[in-house]
Parts: sequence; structure tokens; C-alpha cells
Amino acid sequence: MAGSVGELPAAQWDALAGGNPFMRHAFLSALEDSGSVGPGTGWSSAPIVIAAEDGHLIAALPAYLKAHSQGEYVFDHAWADAWSRAGGNYYPKLQIAAPFTPASGPRLLLADPALGGPLLRAAEQLCEANGLSSAHATFIDPDQLPMFETAGWLLRSDLQFHWENRDYASFEAFLGALSSRKRKAIRKERAAAQDGVAIKALRGSDIKPEHWDAFWQFYQDTGARKWGQPYLTRAAFTLLDERMGEDILLVLAFDGEQPIAGALNFIGPAALYGRYWGAMIDKPFLHFELCYYQAIDAAIALGLSRVEAGAQGGHKLARGYEPVQTWSAHYIAHPGFREAVADFLERERAGVASDQLHLGERTPFKKV
Repeated sequence: MAGSVGELPAAQWDALAGGNPFMRHAFLSALEDSGSVGPGTGWSSAPIVIAAEDGHLIAALPAYLKAHSQGEYVFDHAWADAWSRAGGNYYPKLQIAAPFTPASGPRLLLADPALGGPLLRAAEQLCEANGLSSAHATFIDPDQLPMFETAGWLLRSDLQFHWENRDYASFEAFLGALSSRKRKAIRKERAAAQDGVAIKALRGSDIKPEHWDAFWQFYQDTGARKWGQPYLTRAAFTLLDERMGEDILLVLAFDGEQPIAGALNFIGPAALYGRYWGAMIDKPFLHFELCYYQAIDAAIALGLSRVEAGAQGGHKLARGYEPVQTWSAHYIAHPGFREAVADFLERERAGVASDQLHLGERTPFKKV
């Protein structure tokens, strides 16, 4: 176990991460260096690595010792409460994740798939040696689920809403795939949102410090209303801009020269990931325009296969975002506690699958 991602070789880590923006050394080390994770946050970096004889990294887990369950988007508060009432200490626990990021990606960073089992066993041994109640890998790339299942970890599913690019040449081509009523509704929403404001999509060197200052205000306002306090520090945005600015798309709405709202996206090899949004005014449909419709425009222009617009949000369905299952995996050390969680997850998975089927029948696309 290393003390931080930042102390590990960036090129070697990134060679294992496979291009996912939230697994990149630049992203994870920026969270560390900005104080967004670390002392006082309840997130203590504890990456687990396997190295070859020459010291070269051949496998890694982006892992954290957690003192709470905030910033994970996979809710286990009821598990923590049950374990506490039974006389146990649920925290600290081991969290394998991209902090504050409900976007699926690889969690086992491997030069060879055969190293998946040993890497998970190392996580289990860390729990056993330190008396940790559990380990949790959240938002796992579905291709990696068999490795967790083979290791005996419990699987959990949930739903997000993603937009799929079916080789659309333009936003209008996407609208052409929708029913007439939904197509008209989206056109009205976009017109209302764009009325009286200028919208700019900024990337790389086009994003200036004053843009980040404005977005920081938006982010703080949204964070204060939704979860009490923002997870990221102001310094995090500066470091992310410096280290991976070309992989960031910042969409801002302006009233004259003044930014009044914004949405932050990260660009991956195949997907655009919507992360944060905020506004200083209440303008109808501006949220949908900046977060969902501008993201679709960008994905089409960049030739990306999908938009992942973050956690939850059934309102995305009417705007062309379809229900997709997301996955997590859980190692529970205590046999009795594990059995209770396994029973809960079996019933929960059936409910999630039913919800996905029901929602899938309500998409705005033309019926065949």
C-alpha cells in the first residue's frame, strides 16, 4: 500500500488506467494535492499496488480509507447503522473509487487480467489486518464484474441515465429519432433557455482563471443546497485545469460579460462525463440546456459514443437519456453480516431490473 497516488510514477499508473479520465494520475493526484481528499476530509489515500521485480507497476487499486459514506453515490448508510447497532465499527472502511465521481470505469488497473484476483485478495488482507468492516468498489466497468464475482465479492446494481450516440450527424438528427411531441418540447426548452443569454463551450487554454472563479461560486451554491458543503476545494479546479485542461469542457452561460451559470464535463476516449453544475439565477430550462443538450451537442461534435450525465435524475428520461445499470462490488468480512447484505442485494437487484424495464418503455424515442 502506498501513501498516495501522487507519490507513484504517473506514466506507469496511466498505462494501467486505460484512458479513463477519473482514473488518471492527474485527476487523482489533483484531489490529493488540493486537499479535497486527505486530512480532515474523511478520505485517506491508500492505493494498493503490485510491482514487478524491477519496481515497475503492474497492478493498482485506487483505494481510500473512509471515515464516513459521503461522496460515494452508492448508499450504504443503512448497512453502517445496522452494524453499529450490532456493536461493530463500520468505519473506517476501504473504498475503491474515483472520489466524488459516479462515473463507471476500471477499478482494477491491470497490466495482466490474471492479476485481478491477487489484487482483490490484497484488499481483503488489508481489511483483515486492520480490522476494517468492509471494502467497496463503486461504479465498476461492467467488463470487470466477473473478476469481483469470482473473488466472492457481492454485486450491487443501480440505475443512471445515459445518452447514446446512434451516429447522429447533428442535434437535429437526434431530435428526428424522437416522437413529435417530445421533439417539440425539447425545441421549446432550448429556445427558452437560450433566450437572453450567450452560451460558450470552453476547453483547454480557452478556460481562464476568471471562468473558474465564476464556476466555483456556482459549484458552492449547488453543493450547499444539495449536500451541505462542496467536496472539492477551489484549488482542485486550478490543478485539474493545469493537469488535464484539454480533457475538460466547461459550458458557461453569460449575461453580457458576466457568467451566470455553468456545467463542468470531462472528456474520455468514448464518453463525455457531466459532473457539476450551478447557477446564480433561476432561469427555466437552463439546467437542461447546459447539462444535457449542450453535452449532446459536444458528444456529437467530438464523435463520442455516449454522454454520462451523473447520478440519478429521472427527468433526464424525457430528454433522450436512457436507463443504464451501474455496478458496485462489496467485500464484507463478517460472515453473518455478509449473509444479511447478500439477501438485501438479491432483492434490491430484482427491483432495479424491474425499474430499468419500466423506464425503458417510457423513453421519448419513436416506437417501432
